[in-house]
Amino acid sequence: MAADVLEHHLRIAPSGAPRATVLIVPPLFDEANRLRRTLVLAMRALAEKGFAAILPDLPGQNESLVALADVDLDRWQAALADVSAGLAGPVIVASIRGGALIDHRAKAAAWWRLAPVGGASLLRTMMRARVAADREAGVESSLDSLQEAAGAAPLLLAGNALSPAMVAQLGRAEAQDVAPLRSVGLGAEGITGTPLWLRAEPGEDAAMAAAIAADIAAWSQTCGIS
Repeated sequence: MAADVLEHHLRIAPSGAPRATVLIVPPLFDEANRLRRTLVLAMRALAEKGFAAILPDLPGQNESLVALADVDLDRWQAALADVSAGLAGPVIVASIRGGALIDHRAKAAAWWRLAPVGGASLLRTMMRARVAADREAGVESSLDSLQEAAGAAPLLLAGNALSPAMVAQLGRAEAQDVAPLRSVGLGAEGITGTPLWLRAEPGEDAAMAAAIAADIAAWSQTCGIS
């Protein structure tokens, strides 16, 4: 399959030459919409610290002209690898939640992950939301029936039409080993902030954005990137 050309990406750069470029890998599916505003704030904070930051649209997401039903995790992994290969200078891949499932093929000097989650967990959450929505609409469904339906045709979950390949890959996907890696959680022992991915609507947490930028900047120095 030919490499994807990403139709759009958001780039925020410092006033001078960047120390490094941070490739932001957002959460997957509807979680990406809930965190986008906070991630943009983090990118601005990174620029103030001398980093360039890029937030690409994945095939089938946001401004992409590709239909999500034609996409699977392999295609997203390849697309991110293409983006990272086109960046000059040191690259730090910063992944949030399900973004950690697709970041390991990118070429980078270091990786940083926030609250990584397995694909099976993401899939169950979306399927349970679909079952609940069906129940409210007077339609009977179950996790088993949805799983069976997903094997034959795209399955609509949280507004996303997921291909049979995407559903199958999500069911067994785990974040892969990369090095050097810093993996942090959300809370007192990690990044202070709100789990915006659990909210029904997009939100914004400026303190969380600042903490993300500060932690990535500190990690870059640990990795010898300055």
